[in-house]
Amino acid sequence: MIDFTLNDEHRLLEQSIREWGAQNVAPFIRENDRAHRFDRDRILGGMAQLGLLGISVPQEYGGAGMDYIALGIASEELEYLDTSLRVIMSVHAGLNCLTLLTWGSEQQKQRYLVPQAQGKKISGYGLTEPSAGSDARAIQTTAVKKGDRYVLNGEKSWISLADVADHFLVIAWTDAEKKKQRDPGGLSAFIVERTFKGFSSGPMKEKWGILAGNTGFFKMDDVEVPEENLLGRLDEGFKIAMFALDQGRYTVAAGATGLIRACRDASVKYAKERKTFGVEIGQHQLVKEMIAQMESDYQAARLLWIRSGWLKNQGLRNTRETGLAKWFATVASERAAGDAVQIHGANGYSDEYPVGRFFRNCKGAVIYEGTREIHKIMQADYLLGYRTDRPIRCELPAYAGSEKSEMRS
Repeated sequence: MIDFTLNDEHRLLEQSIREWGAQNVAPFIRENDRAHRFDRDRILGGMAQLGLLGISVPQEYGGAGMDYIALGIASEELEYLDTSLRVIMSVHAGLNCLTLLTWGSEQQKQRYLVPQAQGKKISGYGLTEPSAGSDARAIQTTAVKKGDRYVLNGEKSWISLADVADHFLVIAWTDAEKKKQRDPGGLSAFIVERTFKGFSSGPMKEKWGILAGNTGFFKMDDVEVPEENLLGRLDEGFKIAMFALDQGRYTVAAGATGLIRACRDASVKYAKERKTFGVEIGQHQLVKEMIAQMESDYQAARLLWIRSGWLKNQGLRNTRETGLAKWFATVASERAAGDAVQIHGANGYSDEYPVGRFFRNCKGAVIYEGTREIHKIMQADYLLGYRTDRPIRCELPAYAGSEKSEMRS
């Protein structure tokens, strides 16, 4: 049976992030958001010191060796502060590090995973392109074998940490014929370093949410990647990309849960301070209804991501459960942010209160790592029998201390 009480390690993690956030993030996040400024040293340095950048990577590879529930807790607490912080966990710790842990060779783990888990290097993920989002088969990036190297050409867009990351997990076509047929069996995965000749990146300045985060694009012009940087086997790229999304979606689900809680707490505080018609607005029935919905959504979303985390700890496939958690939590966070602005009235329509930032930030997660529409189709297909999760060659390792991970036994 699952025990939903956090164990001492989880509680210490939760407390540590809250204390660090209150001192080092909360006082500056509003101005960083307004200035579209990614505070690299303060944020990444602090997360590295807390061990968050390698939170669920085993200690033998430089990580903190905590379980996958801890990864969810960190994601929830960080997004409670600001979505830009959770995005780091999704891209670096989820999409990249856990994929490298699962699919990487020992040499790749020593060269790339260890410094990433220690926070000495930052990592990113390159799947999305200007004409390829939900339709991954529309990718145009190619990797052509020449001797002991692959030559990569293409552009990736909407990349979190594009101007920050040192290493990227890049998906590219290695089979030209399968590319023509849109057969994903012709895709492969590569580890690409920023320092490779022909690699360039730039920021995205047009976005209107998650402004304190770094989002951009990167281009590869005849980038030569050593053969030993092929992740997994040749033509396993699509499977690896979907595996990575499972890990990213988990952190997105937990993070969106934190955003719901942030909306709830801000709304409760304001509803007890603001008065209309001679009483606190919290006395008005329709305000209560919105706050109650936030609480219901928060508790349900938390249970969904915790279930996925528990399955990960046991080494059990959780694509279906994690997809549901991501879909529910992100849509609920959008509803919570909208209601939080409504509760704040005209004040909610300005940046003087945090709910305006919550409203701008929440929308991204309803789109990236599988739109709500994609996840609706997935859940329906599971029920109708049109979709089943086939075994893959490499599965996320079970938490080594899984007997301790059931929150509290």
